[in-house]
Amino acid sequence: MSEVPPMTGDDTPTEAVPLEPVTPAPTPTEAAGPQMSIDVVSIFPEYLAGLQLSLIGKAVERGQLSLGVHDLRDFTFDRHNTVDDSPYGGGAGMVMKAEPWALALEHILGELGSTIEGESPNGVRTDDAVVGSKPTLIVPSPAGKVFDQRIAEDLADRDHLVFACGRYEGIDQRVIDWAAEHFELLPMSIGDYVLNGGEVASMVMIEAISRLIPGVIGNPESLAEESHEDGLLEYPIYTKPANWRGREVPEILLSGNHAAIARWRRDRRLERTAEVRPDLLERLDDLNKDDLVALERFESERSTVTE
Repeated sequence: MSEVPPMTGDDTPTEAVPLEPVTPAPTPTEAAGPQMSIDVVSIFPEYLAGLQLSLIGKAVERGQLSLGVHDLRDFTFDRHNTVDDSPYGGGAGMVMKAEPWALALEHILGELGSTIEGESPNGVRTDDAVVGSKPTLIVPSPAGKVFDQRIAEDLADRDHLVFACGRYEGIDQRVIDWAAEHFELLPMSIGDYVLNGGEVASMVMIEAISRLIPGVIGNPESLAEESHEDGLLEYPIYTKPANWRGREVPEILLSGNHAAIARWRRDRRLERTAEVRPDLLERLDDLNKDDLVALERFESERSTVTE
């Protein structure tokens, strides 16, 4: 990953750090422009280097995805590049300052042609304020809505996503409120636990979202059969050899009977979901007669085992 340039002599914020590599020859996709632009703001831009790998990195190379990483410290103006301070009202930890975040987000808006007019230098909006098209700003937070596959599918249709990776005790609420005027603001959680910062959560969401962009995954059918795609967990999978250390692949998978294989896989998905995530079954309203029969059989077998 490219190193983040230091502050310039005139204290002008530096440009975003593009993720390498760049494709030498344009493809038809590149000529048409990326299908989605993603920007990430962090005090640890090197943390995002993993996004250069695998399918996402290849999508960037092909021009399907535009991915920029911005160092929040580039938007500070003191000798120590300070991004945090003590909380008003007391308490443990530090809070990320509002101004560096506002400058970073304004910089991203400016890069993509979304301008903020009618706002004075102190951040007070005037009557002639005009806001350009609003990108989606995702703020990883344990207080946010829980991210799931349905949300990933919805966000995969957006043109521009921005991820704000907080640290310490979080970001000054005033800049969050300010951002809601200029972005579609989505505080988002990846689960009921606490991380040290928003980078890992952002990478989880970026991968889940970007792989749904047409062409990023080579075989679209693989998306349709994955866990959570239709509300069920995925069935067990096997590959060669058929016998591994005395453990056999289920015979039906070797039968060549595609209808029977499809039913077996569906039953295994129902069984696994009922055992591990019964809450998912409660949300489904499209189970057919065969599904209901299979679930009754699983419940009967489970009851027999526990007696």
